[in-house]
Amino acid sequence: MTDTSHAHNDLQALLDAAVDAILIIDHRGVIQALNRAAEQLFGYGAEDCIGNNIRMLMPPEIGAEHDAHMSRYRATGVAHVIGRGREVEGQRRDGSRFPARLSVGQVAGSEPPRFVGFLHDLTQHREVEEDSRRAQARLAQVARYASMGEMAAGIAHELNQPLSAIATYAQACDRMLDGQDPDLPEIHAALQQIASQALRAGEIIRKLRDLVGNPQTERALCDINEVVAQIATLAGTEAGDHGITLKFALASDLAPVSIDRGQVQQVLLNLLRNAIESLAESVGAPRVITLGTRRLQDPEVEVYVRDQGPGVAPEVADRMFDPFYTTKRSGAGLGLAISKTIVRAHRGTLGHRPAAPTGAEFFLRLPTQERNELP
Repeated sequence: MTDTSHAHNDLQALLDAAVDAILIIDHRGVIQALNRAAEQLFGYGAEDCIGNNIRMLMPPEIGAEHDAHMSRYRATGVAHVIGRGREVEGQRRDGSRFPARLSVGQVAGSEPPRFVGFLHDLTQHREVEEDSRRAQARLAQVARYASMGEMAAGIAHELNQPLSAIATYAQACDRMLDGQDPDLPEIHAALQQIASQALRAGEIIRKLRDLVGNPQTERALCDINEVVAQIATLAGTEAGDHGITLKFALASDLAPVSIDRGQVQQVLLNLLRNAIESLAESVGAPRVITLGTRRLQDPEVEVYVRDQGPGVAPEVADRMFDPFYTTKRSGAGLGLAISKTIVRAHRGTLGHRPAAPTGAEFFLRLPTQERNELP
């Protein structure tokens, strides 16, 4: 056996020892070698691949792009993928597709140039991510219903106001119509009030349905100020029952954010209810909660909920985002933990800082559409 044969066998042995798929191609994209992991991943034998263009292992639309990349490299010598890792999609012999992490390097000293590609199958990783996403969505839905249960009295009061007004105006119309000379303009005005209050009740119900209705993650571009105002409406009655005023400090001209409205509202609802509970148990603290928004430079937008209650003790601050950690006698310790999971899924951050001169300020930062469009 020649030295060349020994070298070839040694190289193949090294390739076959690797767990990930490895392929070697020339400057035209023709496959020169591959390992057993690549054969198993794609469902082809080495004899099927060697001598053929690597686009046979790609979906057609990606294969066409690869040919263009190789042509550009031969013409310019400028590489756009070599030395960088990126996610790609491969295609098996049976036509099924799979996600993979690709890293490409140039074989030193080869002329014409040859390239070696390392492929790590991401199928299992994606399945775990999807399972985690579904579990997160279910957990967030449970948290929404739990919060709605805790706020039931306030919501009932919120709905009772327009319903009581409707009943009052309807009774007034009935009395006026029973009279000898009904005042038609006054009856007309009362009917307008009935219609207005019915619309108000319908709007409250619609907001509740938006909050708890759809457990699936559905992101859309939103005005964060509108989201804040909507959730404040739902929490406003509970705050009023404790003599707490909700104050707004909303920045103008904020870029839109791509969010699941219901999930982000759940986070804000948790932060608002925590602030309400903190002030409800405080004596002498200003009974004001400020909801604000501001633009950051990343670009991001920030939403903050600030109160001037007793603040968060240092020993609590280090653990309050941990699952099942709570200082409440009847709390489950999941509100902030779930909120942080939701925010991370939106590529954002959830945090806390002391408020001045006293109190706590929780903030939620979300990437804007501008940042999402950055390369």
